Amino acid sequence: MKASLLVIFCPAKKTQAQFLADQFSIPIVDGSHLAFAKPREIEGFVCSLTRANHSEPSFVFLLSKQGLSLAQVAVDNLLSIRANFCSATVNYRRQRGGGKGQMIAKAVGLSSSTAPNVFDATAGLGGDAFVLASLGCPVTMTERVPEVHALLTDGLCLAHEWGSENDQSLVAILKRMALVGSDAAKYMQTIEDAKKPEVVYLDPMFPQRTKGARVKKEMQVFHQLIGKDSDANLLLQIALECAQKRVVVKRPRIAPYLAGLEPNYKLEGKSNRYDVYLCH
Repeated sequence: MKASLLVIFCPAKKTQAQFLADQFSIPIVDGSHLAFAKPREIEGFVCSLTRANHSEPSFVFLLSKQGLSLAQVAVDNLLSIRANFCSATVNYRRQRGGGKGQMIAKAVGLSSSTAPNVFDATAGLGGDAFVLASLGCPVTMTERVPEVHALLTDGLCLAHEWGSENDQSLVAILKRMALVGSDAAKYMQTIEDAKKPEVVYLDPMFPQRTKGARVKKEMQVFHQLIGKDSDANLLLQIALECAQKRVVVKRPRIAPYLAGLEPNYKLEGKSNRYDVYLCH
């Protein structure tokens, strides 16, 4: 599924709105009269725009002063996601999240003396890439879903602007993050040997959970928008040929190994695990 229209709530962002509308070949709806409205009013307005298509969830870009978000519209409610590197939650994890003792840090081989360069082949909204960059790793990212790529681009841009005025340490972290507009598989196959990353990080779409299980809002939207990563097994094979030192695959704790390939070792948490494949 793809975004069907863009609703703009901030007149100052008309240029950005037109660029996105042209990029995705979708119409723009002016919602600037609701710029200061309550969330419930905005939700009702957006739902009314897509009411004729409620047989299936639809996706709408929302562009406001707070940035670009993508909303999944179903019946009379919205589930929206955006890339946000300035939130209180992100700041808390950056400052008190366990530092280099976190599982993801151990999985990529980060230590007191080593901060490997990482290629995040399935960046999503950039959450894991930001954690690694905050711990000192240079991170190159790709995200092949155009809508998600647009959210990530906007989130990085807004974070740079906010950090320049309020938090230079955030700017330093963002300078270690580079977003590449390319398909991960194609990109990895074109990297020169001398420039290959030490670590390739894969976080393919998790299998859909049962209806009774709690699923994060972000994952609900992603499952509807993206479906499953049917080529994840192939991506692992390409990653193993690309990485200089290791490939790290994030998986649900009880999920089978990607491509049926047993890792050299794994790190397990309560709900997720990291499968580590050592190269050469």
